[in-house]
Amino acid sequence: MKKTIFLSLIIVLSFVACNEKNDVDTQKPQIDMTIDGASPLNCQTIYYGEPFKFKALFKDNDALGSYSIGLHNNFDNHSHTTEINECAHDAIKDAVNPFIFSKEYMIDKDKKESLVEFEMCFDKGNDKGNFDDGDYHFFISLTDKNGWSQKKGLSIKLLHR
Repeated sequence: MKKTIFLSLIIVLSFVACNEKNDVDTQKPQIDMTIDGASPLNCQTIYYGEPFKFKALFKDNDALGSYSIGLHNNFDNHSHTTEINECAHDAIKDAVNPFIFSKEYMIDKDKKESLVEFEMCFDKGNDKGNFDDGDYHFFISLTDKNGWSQKKGLSIKLLHR
């Protein structure tokens, strides 16, 4: 009798386990820079000390989590293969006082889509003097609540007027 109950229990549990729906997120979020007014765009020039707009549309099939923006110099003309269009680069040079920026932002809980738009402005220099003019990468990284991420690198010029 105990054997029959045990076997019946195993069979019932196997059916329950097989019928249980397991929705696993397997899709990366999307960074849309094709929307009207998206900024910055690939090959755009941004000036130190002058405000400019950041505008992007973030989407995910489940829920967005956070995004970050980073800037680093591209004085060696390296590539991240996240942009199809090539920009005209300055000659390769050594960095003297390169500008570096990195900041993470949270997205409201359980949003599947978020239009992010705000003003940014980069300092002209620091205690070492003016930041280096030249080619930079404006790097956007978007992560959904399940840990999937998407990255987009934009080539920009960062200059003093």
